[in-house]
Amino acid sequence: MTALQTIAVAFAMFSALPMPQFAWNERNMRYALCAFPLIGVVIGALWWLCGALPLPALARAAGFCLVPVWVTGGIHLDGYADTCDALSSYGDTAKKLEILKDPHCGAFAVIRLCSYFTAYFALCCCVQFTPRTAMLWMLALVGERALSGLAVASFPVAKNTGLAHTFATAADKTKVRRALTVLCIVLGAALAALGGWAMVCAAGAVFARYYQVAKKQFGGTTGDLAGWFLQKCEIWMLAALAACQWLGVL
Repeated sequence: MTALQTIAVAFAMFSALPMPQFAWNERNMRYALCAFPLIGVVIGALWWLCGALPLPALARAAGFCLVPVWVTGGIHLDGYADTCDALSSYGDTAKKLEILKDPHCGAFAVIRLCSYFTAYFALCCCVQFTPRTAMLWMLALVGERALSGLAVASFPVAKNTGLAHTFATAADKTKVRRALTVLCIVLGAALAALGGWAMVCAAGAVFARYYQVAKKQFGGTTGDLAGWFLQKCEIWMLAALAACQWLGVL
């Protein structure tokens, strides 16, 4: 029962899928970060279904682009937009953290979101659907969430409030770090074995950049920064997937 509640906590927080309502407590939140990658399985399965349906090419690409938004409810895109606004301010750490708390959407957030979706849709148009591609993308969607959860359990937290602080405080950090590290290694090996080594490199580079930005510009990670990382990681892995197909590697 606790395991099911733990999964429900992760899905209730990080997806728009309906979940049973119950009180969150220390027991069912302890390993919620470990259940977070399961949302990637759901998105990957729907992505696979979208690719298998006899849809026109543009409609299929639109489905690839929108499935993650529909499943997550845009929670990570919200963090991406807020972080883009904060980074574009070129203010000090306190100013950036203040912008993250601002519920309004600034001009730079709108510009970056429009640019993001244009690039994401174009890449989806470039990707040729095959069972191998679908498996690679499902592994990537799970992997980016494993990396995101690992960061929350490992990086310093910038604030003593907010989503990242809540989950980091509730987590059994040692066991969560171990479990997610093993998962990341296994997923990375599986991606490389299927020919997705470029996707692994892209994810590693974005993760390193995430640590640098979080530490130097915000004093640690936040829920918004976690969303920013996930969206950056996703689009760069998608670009790597499209590039590998274009070069004939896949």
